[in-house]
Amino acid sequence: MKNAILKFEKLLNENIDFFPTIKDEILEAKIPGKWSKKEILGHLVDSAIHNLVRFTEINYLEKPYHHRPYSQMELVNLNQYQIIPIAELTQLWFALNKQIVRIMKSVDHKALDYKIILADESEIDLRFLMTDYVEHLEHHINQIKS
Repeated sequence: MKNAILKFEKLLNENIDFFPTIKDEILEAKIPGKWSKKEILGHLVDSAIHNLVRFTEINYLEKPYHHRPYSQMELVNLNQYQIIPIAELTQLWFALNKQIVRIMKSVDHKALDYKIILADESEIDLRFLMTDYVEHLEHHINQIKS
């Protein structure tokens, strides 16, 4: 977990000042059927919101924890990330993820083994969910930077 947290913190710190330097025309450029770079960052906000809830709820709800999926496309559209100023969107993304870092740093090692049931009835544990969250974040940051 320690390596995932270090990677996570590095991703946050490297990009908090970078995203606002990208020109609006690059951030807002759309390809039919794809999110803009700004909408990808908005998707990361939605992901942070949902995973912050998951990472906290698993500690006090009945086990095994049941993972609830969310409607990614609908949330990006409803939250209108395309029109939010990039500095504001970046601050929201950063603040949510700083809280997730706090949760990851303080999680009880026993909790990392808590079972999570996915929508398809397969099982993972909190350790996998947290590590996968960091990988997901890195993947989308690379999309924004490309």
